[in-house]
This record gives sequence, structure tokens and C-alpha cells, in this order.
Amino acid sequence: MSVKTRKIPKSTKFEDALGELESIVTSLESGEQSLESSLEQFERGVSLSRFCQQSLTEAEQKVKILLDDAPDGDEGLADFEPAENT
Repeated sequence: MSVKTRKIPKSTKFEDALGELESIVTSLESGEQSLESSLEQFERGVSLSRFCQQSLTEAEQKVKILLDDAPDGDEGLADFEPAENT
């Protein structure tokens, strides 16, 4: 597999990449593929894992920026309080 085929397009959605990664893990865990096929899947999985990690890091940075720009000056995160069912 070439470097070009391992590259994940920026237009890929996080959820799609994660779903493909989960599928690869399941396939690799089955142990039914040849060594060559397993290595190709593993290589794709590493690329998907890196893409997902980068996506999460970028989302975390955006949230941090939004919280830092909060007008009330609250620097910490508030505990999540779920709405009560009535």
C-alpha cells in the first residue's frame, strides 16, 4: 500500500473514520486474513487512528478557545447537570 492510499482526506468525517477503524479492528481480531492483508489493514488502521486523534485534538482546541472567550470570565468547566424528567 502506498503512502498516497494511506492518507485520509480532510473531508472525511470523524464518525466515518472511527467506524472504519472499528471494522478493521474486528477484522484483524478474527485472524482470518492473510498476513499481507492483515498488514495492509493494520497500516490503514494506524492512519485512521492518527486522523481520529488529530480530529479530537482540533475539537478540544476549539472548545478551549470558546471557553476562554466566554463573556462571564468563567475559566473552569461547570459540572454537567442532566435535566430532570417531569
